[in-house]
Amino acid sequence: MTIQTLEELEGLKRAGALVARILSTMRDHALAGITPRALDAIGAEMLHDAGAQSAPVLTYGFPAATCISVNRVVAHGIPDATPLCDGDLVNIDVSAELDGFFADTGASFVVGTASAAQQRLLDATREARDAAIAQLRAGELLSGIGRTIETVAARRGFRIIRNLQSHGVGRALHESPGSIPGYFDRRDTRRLHDGMVITVEPFLATHATRTEDLDDGWSLICPKGFGAQFEHTVVVTHGAPIIVT
Repeated sequence: MTIQTLEELEGLKRAGALVARILSTMRDHALAGITPRALDAIGAEMLHDAGAQSAPVLTYGFPAATCISVNRVVAHGIPDATPLCDGDLVNIDVSAELDGFFADTGASFVVGTASAAQQRLLDATREARDAAIAQLRAGELLSGIGRTIETVAARRGFRIIRNLQSHGVGRALHESPGSIPGYFDRRDTRRLHDGMVITVEPFLATHATRTEDLDDGWSLICPKGFGAQFEHTVVVTHGAPIIVT
């Protein structure tokens, strides 16, 4: 969507604050021994109490309120009854509709203490997200997002998962301007404009450049190595972007 009024911005901010709060709460409970299904129940209850709906359920009929991906599963993981263990690499992705506005956020982390290799991947992915957001300005090329992510990934020694991308959001979970590559595509001549609402969500990996499907019809895995994601919903302006999550 394109934000046109203060009321729209405030509505989007409320949705963003909700998913950010849910992600933070789920992350705090993600200790060794808890199951992803129990974590998802926490998110589902918070959505219900806020009068919100799970965006993946509403949009795609996803079989859980949130996406929880563990180890080789890098995205769209279905929360199951397998207890988390120290050293597990976990991603939680929370997206919701509240009063007609959609916001989307996500983060990767390690249960317990991360290994040095895991921490390098997490730090690089978060850096790529934050650097890509920092350079957003109305009038600039949309492909600047991918260029920035690619630069950080190369400097840090990681690969980009090319079939998982950022996207438009706001009045629907996925909308105009469509998919936004996490790599530089010189053929992409689309430009950012004032009020544009998008996600910025790089997926970096140790070995993979594309994911593969699991038989459950949802989960996406790294065929080799591991991946991580960090995501914010952002409003583009002529000045500093507004992060709503």
